[in-house]
Amino acid sequence: MDGNLFADLPPATAQDGERFDTLLTRPGLRIERIVSTGQASPPGFWYRQEDAEWVALLGGEALLRFEDEAEARHLRAGDWLYIAPQRRHRVEWTADETPTVWLAVHHAGD
Repeated sequence: MDGNLFADLPPATAQDGERFDTLLTRPGLRIERIVSTGQASPPGFWYRQEDAEWVALLGGEALLRFEDEAEARHLRAGDWLYIAPQRRHRVEWTADETPTVWLAVHHAGD
C-alpha cells in the first residue's frame, strides 16, 4: 500500500463535512487521514474515545480544547499531540481558507 497524504484534498470551500480516509488497519491500530474544511465539533459535544490517539497536523490550523485544561491549544502545521484514552476533547474550529490535514494514529490504550 502506498499513497500521498496530500492527494485528492477537497477544496477549502467544501461544506460536505470532514473527510476520513483509513490508510492502514491492524489489530489494535488504525491510521487515518482526516481533512477538515472549516468544521468544528457540534456545540456541547466532546469526543471521548476508547483508544489512545496520536495526531499530527500536516496542514492548515485548528483550535483543540481538552475538558481538563483551561486554555485551548492552537495547532499549526507540524504540531502533534497525544490524546489518552477517555480524555474528553473537542475541535473548536479548523481553518476555512485552506484544508486542515490531520494524520491520526489510533491504538489500544495504555
